[in-house]
Amino acid sequence: MSTPSINLPLNGPVIGIGVDIIEIERVEAIYERQGERFLARVYTSQEREYCLKHKKPGARLAARFAAKEAVSKAFSTGISEHLNFTSIEVVVGERGQPLVRLDERGEKLLQEVGGSGVAISLSHSDVQAVAFAAIIGKNRY
Repeated sequence: MSTPSINLPLNGPVIGIGVDIIEIERVEAIYERQGERFLARVYTSQEREYCLKHKKPGARLAARFAAKEAVSKAFSTGISEHLNFTSIEVVVGERGQPLVRLDERGEKLLQEVGGSGVAISLSHSDVQAVAFAAIIGKNRY
């Protein structure tokens, strides 16, 4: 995987947006049933390490699940042959902000759509997690 695709401030047109919301309890239930199989299919090793070190990892797992869905929607592909869950990694930036790191497939798709980066925002309550993603185009100036 490459380094995070964006650095603030963002500079370029928005060429795709996506949003996703998920019940935290739903992610926790899948994790309880499938355990490591679920984690390995959906999350990178760095994401698993970050989420599981917290006392209650469910909200962080759910927020990252929503982020992956939101990014795939911003690309207009969904999770498909173009992107799988682990093609999209949420990492923590220097200021604690969420950043997207794409694997080779994701970077290829980003180039194909004329993007220079992906911006995301995550939030959660006690019940739901939500993510918003934007594909940022290349500045033409």
